[in-house]
Amino acid sequence: MADVEATKSLSGLLNGIAQIVYYANSDITEELLKDELYPELSREEFTALRDRMTGLLKSIATADMDHAQLEAFLTAQTRRQGGGGVTAEQAAALSRFWKSQRARVRESLLAQSRWQPGLRGLSWRVDLQTAASRGDAAHSGPVALVELELGRAGQDSEFVCLEFDEAKVSQVLKKMADVQQSIDSIVHRT
Repeated sequence: MADVEATKSLSGLLNGIAQIVYYANSDITEELLKDELYPELSREEFTALRDRMTGLLKSIATADMDHAQLEAFLTAQTRRQGGGGVTAEQAAALSRFWKSQRARVRESLLAQSRWQPGLRGLSWRVDLQTAASRGDAAHSGPVALVELELGRAGQDSEFVCLEFDEAKVSQVLKKMADVQQSIDSIVHRT
């Protein structure tokens, strides 16, 4: 019976850590987790356990471990000597947690890494302006019209409309080529 309670407590701790770290649930606190799950542990013992489990979860989530990677990682953790390793029961709880929460944690990490506001949509067209329609012979020629749909999560979109003449389109394309070249040089260095 004690093993069942220990497993439940550890599963609760892992879920609580995920609520705090990945799901931004401010209702879950360290105090709540300690009082509800590990009232018998001293503050130092609980903090050490929580920190170890948080570190392991972050390692697993950062690597987005598949089943084979997870099993190899947990096997290595159970073989560690000293206070840095995990018990077989803790490894099993971590494995169960990750199998059930991997997709949700991954989605949370992706959402946290996105810039806000984000680009939701883009539409464009090229109009050919004639001297007669503008009333100015100096501005005749093609004009690119670009509409950007921007938005934050949970909010309505905002629209930004841009107008580019041929010279501005060339400048934008040059800047994009420069950005691509910078990205390529960084990627090829690593």
